[in-house]
Amino acid sequence: MLKTLKDLFDSLLPPAANAAPQAAEHRLQLATAVMLVEVMRADASFHDGERAAVLAALREKFKLADDEAQRLSDLAETTAQQATDLFSFTARINDHFEMPQKLRMVELMWRVAYADGHLSEHERHVLWRVADLLHVPQGAYVNARLRAQQDAGLA
Repeated sequence: MLKTLKDLFDSLLPPAANAAPQAAEHRLQLATAVMLVEVMRADASFHDGERAAVLAALREKFKLADDEAQRLSDLAETTAQQATDLFSFTARINDHFEMPQKLRMVELMWRVAYADGHLSEHERHVLWRVADLLHVPQGAYVNARLRAQQDAGLA
């Protein structure tokens, strides 16, 4: 009985100190991936270019191998479908990213939006909401959009 109680208390304690940084990094990666996937999900249909842009963004942002980026993207899609809001994800990003990292993330999100050759109103709205929740200044938001537009050859 004492072992059972000890097991119960151990399960309630936070993970070991050396495991915590890795778990925090995984949660941050997932939060970022969910934001990228939300842009992709804003369209009525997924375009292969958008999916490729999400994978490229994850590989760039977190230095992931192809299979790691794919697994993270799959998990992000599932998580995004079950999510009821964006705040829990953007709060995690706000806690760990400095403004230059947030700006790069917004630019990567714009790249996902432009990957299929056009920008829908839903994509624009998701990007605006996320940028607002990340406290990205309007001018920086517009500049990130212009850079992504130019990279996509739509300028």
